[in-house]
Amino acid sequence: MSKTLFDKVWDSHVVKKIDGGPDVLFIDRHLIHEVTSPVAFLGLKSRGIKVLYPERTFATADHNTPTLNQHLPVEDPLSANQLKALESNSNEYGISHWGLGHQKNGIVHVVGPEYGITQPGATIVCGDSHTSTHGAFGAIAFGIGTSEVEMVLATQCIMQPKPKKMRINVTGTLGFGVTPKDVALFIISQLTTSGATGYFVEYAGEVFEQMSMEGRMTVCNLSIEMGARGGMIAPDETTINYVKGREFSPKGEAWDKALAYYKTLKSDPDAVFDKEYTFDGSQIEPMITYGTNPGMGMGIKKHIPSAEELHTGAATYEKSLNYMGFGEGEEMLGKKVDYVFVGSCTNGRIEDFRAFASLVKGRKKAEGVTVWLVPGSHQVEAKIKEEGLLDIFTEAGFVLRQPGCSACLAMNDDKIPAGKYAVSTSNRNFEGRQGPGARTMLASPLVAAAAAVTGKVTDPRELMMEELVG
Repeated sequence: MSKTLFDKVWDSHVVKKIDGGPDVLFIDRHLIHEVTSPVAFLGLKSRGIKVLYPERTFATADHNTPTLNQHLPVEDPLSANQLKALESNSNEYGISHWGLGHQKNGIVHVVGPEYGITQPGATIVCGDSHTSTHGAFGAIAFGIGTSEVEMVLATQCIMQPKPKKMRINVTGTLGFGVTPKDVALFIISQLTTSGATGYFVEYAGEVFEQMSMEGRMTVCNLSIEMGARGGMIAPDETTINYVKGREFSPKGEAWDKALAYYKTLKSDPDAVFDKEYTFDGSQIEPMITYGTNPGMGMGIKKHIPSAEELHTGAATYEKSLNYMGFGEGEEMLGKKVDYVFVGSCTNGRIEDFRAFASLVKGRKKAEGVTVWLVPGSHQVEAKIKEEGLLDIFTEAGFVLRQPGCSACLAMNDDKIPAGKYAVSTSNRNFEGRQGPGARTMLASPLVAAAAAVTGKVTDPRELMMEELVG
């Protein structure tokens, strides 16, 4: 019987099927951080239960971490307590812990792939919705709640109904200045934030085949923003070359065996999906959001659509635009920008900083704009310095911060003030997501770079063309 990539990985991990109920699924890798794990560990302690496979669990601090002066004690009491709880729980149960100051510390969905914890064909969970990032490797990866974190710690299994299957094909080649972030925001704008609810998505087509692993991670990261349980891309030579030789990747004979398995991880030619979409990659432009969910996005040169054009509720739509201070029919180009944030598990990797540097090189930070450049890990931070990108940033007037989730969400010191506008490379633009009253416009690192040097929403292609012509 023909199977999709998702079927192959899911079915091989089913420990038990429950008639009329969920499957009991074995979990290969469990990633934890300081926010969703403390209560789960309290549950274990209250029942006198140990962690079944501590060697399959990896802990890192990211959400509550400051991105300046990480050598100093964390000032916020709640954050300090959560970070301490992660450390003490990890030590008590024999779990690898990469806390503040550890060379491997960073955002959980950045360090997992960097160290080879993320592998093709694996099942991966974390108490964080953007666990879908790891699906870029052909893994089934999804976020879980606190009670499920406790379940996985205790049993290395989870009870889950098998999602439906969707395939999204993006054909052709991307245009000048168009990035993987733009592809993801385009897809969400077409499907809406609920368009993939109940589905696990496989991304296919030439555009994804041509993408780097970091680009694929960005796309899979944003799967959750259209309601999907997760997203995945079939492993290929690009995947294998990325995984090979990393610290936790298989070695020697184990690698040869793993490689043979990786090569089976693709949907059969006649596999059937419950729903399928196809888009032309050449039609995608640099994107930017104008509202208060990731589905409210458009090509950067377009005008904000009306509720009637979108066939959406007028009252809700008006509320969203009022929060942002925007109106129907307005241009996004030229809108004032107060803050720019480059980082997060969506765009905190080295390729994102290379893209940012390519546009700001030889230019200066715009007056009045605050820019936070936050690497996703110490490994990314080291590469920024090794490759001379830090010199470019410094010359342009930017400051590099230390690794962490930073301004993606208002759980640390990096908050956007009320009423201020931020072009952000993160994943969510909900009301208050980056701070109470903050106004967030999601975009790619190139759009962020253009805003950082002009102080307004700017099409990066214009600046890129200036360089080519000049």
